[in-house]
Amino acid sequence: MDLSLSLATVAALFASMAVLAAMPSVSVLAVTARAASGGFRHGALTSLGVVAGDLVFIALAIFGLAMLAEAMGEAFVLVRYAGGLYLLWLGVVVWRAAARSAAGTAAAAGSGWSSFMTGLLITLADQKAVLFYLGFFPAFLDLSEMSVSDAALIGLIALFAVGGVKLIYAWAAHRAGAWLGRGAGLWMNRIASVVMVGAGIVVLLRR
Repeated sequence: MDLSLSLATVAALFASMAVLAAMPSVSVLAVTARAASGGFRHGALTSLGVVAGDLVFIALAIFGLAMLAEAMGEAFVLVRYAGGLYLLWLGVVVWRAAARSAAGTAAAAGSGWSSFMTGLLITLADQKAVLFYLGFFPAFLDLSEMSVSDAALIGLIALFAVGGVKLIYAWAAHRAGAWLGRGAGLWMNRIASVVMVGAGIVVLLRR
């Protein structure tokens, strides 16, 4: 493997990505909402979707495809609207399912695929993310010297740093629901529903 990244650079990238992933955001709200309404598995799948979206933008930044992303600006707007509307729809589904059964968290949560797509769409809806990575990476990397192996290593760093932080959020939200007990299932699902609707509105209004 032809790696140009030093151990210090890897550690700095990991720490920076983890701190940024821990900051309150729409993706954090989505992960906690899905974990609260459907359990840790759904929160983990939403986290995986967030990481998948980040990996797309990281690839765009590393391989100098920012111009392509910019050319797809209108398509990104459509993705943002689709993601926001999808979150609104999920919020309504969770609320209605919670009303039918306070203990039916699995039914309220929907499918694992919907959880993954929630995380993916939220991330892809933010067309500024690729520009963020283009501004972020030069502080740590010489993009002109990047190899495929370096790119793969950065992908692994993102997987563990971003994914790890989101999994902690998912676990905390899931444990909070378990600690409150089954009787609180209805309210947990309704809170999750409100969070999803709120996240959808934020995505739709984001400029």
